[in-house]
Amino acid sequence: MKTRFTELVGVEYPIVQGGMQWVGRAELVAAVANAGALGFITALTQPTPEDLAKEIKRCKELTDKPFGVNLTILPALKPPPYAEYRRAIIEAGVKVVETAGYNPEEHISDFKSHGIKVIHKCTAVRHALKAERIGADAISIDGFECAGHPGEDDIPGLILIPAAADKVKIPMIASGGFADGRGLVAALALGAEGVNMGTRFMCTVESPIHQKIKEQIVANDERATDLIFRTLKNTARVAKNAVSQEVVAIERKGGATIDDIKHLVAGARGKVVYEEGDPDYGIWSAGMVQGLIHDIPTCAELVRKIVSDAEAIIAQRLDRMAGRG
Repeated sequence: MKTRFTELVGVEYPIVQGGMQWVGRAELVAAVANAGALGFITALTQPTPEDLAKEIKRCKELTDKPFGVNLTILPALKPPPYAEYRRAIIEAGVKVVETAGYNPEEHISDFKSHGIKVIHKCTAVRHALKAERIGADAISIDGFECAGHPGEDDIPGLILIPAAADKVKIPMIASGGFADGRGLVAALALGAEGVNMGTRFMCTVESPIHQKIKEQIVANDERATDLIFRTLKNTARVAKNAVSQEVVAIERKGGATIDDIKHLVAGARGKVVYEEGDPDYGIWSAGMVQGLIHDIPTCAELVRKIVSDAEAIIAQRLDRMAGRG
């Protein structure tokens, strides 16, 4: 299944496992790579650049296929040493990087000077066009359905993907709401060159999170998310639980500041959710696509089924409807 994206990054299938805090570790990324898709280690999951270098080395010991590293640039009172993380990625010989968050121009130029392909993840057409202008090799466009940060425009993928495809010239993958072969075919029809999946890859055998969280994703439906930080103009979609509902209630009262909710949304609490399996302990990311997730396969089984289902839809249903089958 070749697209411009698979040719760009050297993978067999146009399926991506993007960066996920606390989740994008070597065992998952290597399993995705061995399945013929593209996985990304999440740089900032590793506490130091030295730890990231070790994680990249560990991943190389588990696969000889292409994989990448995600570097997300977010506002912080004490920003991580981004330049040092970037240097660790370059020195480790990584060939593909996914950037996300704030302006990646400094990072893109440095990565590209070392022959690294850069995919920038964004939530708006205007941001995609800027990333293209400053040298990104591909775009990941993230619709309102997604887990994590969907931006503030609230444009769902059915509109955002073709709107971006109409203007962006470099390869683009679609993100937010994808879990199966139907989604892959839809994304290709809308003008994308592949799909990015986060929540779906969280719910696999190799995903390094607690089994109870995987089972919770299977049990949840498409309504089981909350949008938090709306009043702070930093919207995040997370799994609906006791903590997210408390955050939403505080924001609804009006006038909430980050100080009013920071004890609830601390990243350390979300890490404990994944490690210990209590879905109500803290905030954790999951998308509306939970409603399409009904099992916990291996990455190889998941990728194989997505591709075979997509091929069947194209070769059977669509061809038949067009009078060719």
